[in-house]
Amino acid sequence: MTDRVARKAALRSELLRRRRLLSVEDAEGAATVLAAHALELPELGGADTVAAYVSIGREPGTRVLLDALHARGVRVLLPVLLPDNDLDWAAYEGQEGLVRAARGLLEPSGPRQGVDAVRDAGAVLLPGLAVDRHGMRLGRGGGSYDRVLARLESAGPRPPRARVSAAPPVALPLVVLLYENEVVDEVPAEPHDHPVHAVVTPGGVRRFSTARPV
Repeated sequence: MTDRVARKAALRSELLRRRRLLSVEDAEGAATVLAAHALELPELGGADTVAAYVSIGREPGTRVLLDALHARGVRVLLPVLLPDNDLDWAAYEGQEGLVRAARGLLEPSGPRQGVDAVRDAGAVLLPGLAVDRHGMRLGRGGGSYDRVLARLESAGPRPPRARVSAAPPVALPLVVLLYENEVVDEVPAEPHDHPVHAVVTPGGVRRFSTARPV
């Protein structure tokens, strides 16, 4: 194990420990505030399709946001974990359409749309444990989203599918929801890691100009 990998593992362990200390009430309250801030992002509210995920446990909550996007007519794609840790995708049709899956995940029960369906997204909401001052994201280390981001990068530049007439961003927006203490000074980065374009915390939105396009 390299020093960078070891530092990543230690940071993940500490951040997960802190999340476990959160009460249900604190997590639910944060989810409502996070949704309000995220919906102010034109990258999310103005996209035809948003690739997102269902939060579980004490993760920064996404369910309020998913319902709000769905109610606005945004097509929301949610991941379905495959046996090889890659991600298939299916449309979100409301919380009644979610089913329990492996590893405690909640997944949409509708038709699978294939691993390349994420390329239809005009914005991607990524799970994460931390982001640093340069926008570098720390994931859980399973590698699923490394594949997703590599797939998006290999697709090359393309205009996002927008629902509004405002000029779209040049790069496909990558957004992560976090708690305040998860915005850190430095995330130990490896060559395959991708920075995000914005982080949403209960305190508001922070954007990063250093994130490379996907």
